[in-house]
Amino acid sequence: MHHRYPPYLEPEALWKTVVRSLVPLGLINIFFFLGGCTGPQSALDPSGPSALAIADLWWWMFGFSAAILFTIVMLWLYAMWRKPPSMTETEAYQIGNRWIIGGGLVLPIVSLTLLLSFGIPIGYRLLPLPLEDQNPLRIEVTGQQWWWEIRYVDAGIVTKNQLHLPVNRPVDIHVSSIDVIHSFWVPKLGGKIDAIPGRTNVLRLEAGTVGHFRGQCAEFCGKGHAEMILSIETHTPESFVAWMEGYKHE
Repeated sequence: MHHRYPPYLEPEALWKTVVRSLVPLGLINIFFFLGGCTGPQSALDPSGPSALAIADLWWWMFGFSAAILFTIVMLWLYAMWRKPPSMTETEAYQIGNRWIIGGGLVLPIVSLTLLLSFGIPIGYRLLPLPLEDQNPLRIEVTGQQWWWEIRYVDAGIVTKNQLHLPVNRPVDIHVSSIDVIHSFWVPKLGGKIDAIPGRTNVLRLEAGTVGHFRGQCAEFCGKGHAEMILSIETHTPESFVAWMEGYKHE
């Protein structure tokens, strides 16, 4: 009885075979997973400065990690393809130490330094810091099982699951909860922040375009969690004032 084994591949042929297999597969995976980053809750389709800062940070981190992954894969393939050089045990030990120091110490320090150098400034742009030329609009949002209470403090307006914002004006969202932990998140306008019972967290949003957006509770809070959706409508400054006046007279 004869067994048929796959033919032996020379190193160069093996290199070409591996590359031809991995490159198309990698490209397919990238486009497949990025296809899930679209839609009404896409953080990669920003409509305000806070969301734009988050998207920029994401793309920088994605590009940096992709470059590192590509480099490591190429080194791995090269190590498989090349012929082992002849060296003494001492030389092999020294080369191993260089890789450990370079890959295990130098590379993480340089990578983290680069990421923090632009990640920290972006994080500051998301904080409700005092502004010199504008007065942020204050809105109180209270999470409940399983809906959002929206309170416009200065105007005396209270809505349910409906958030109206003026464009090109900073808005400080004061988030809290009356029962369990929820999480306030409007991906196209900014980051998310937890709504914690007995505590008020502040998130600054700013809409850059007029339109309709979708928010979602991002913290599992019980059986109605999936239905805890927030509808956001952004207005020009004039139409926002008109909406408030019309709402008061309803």
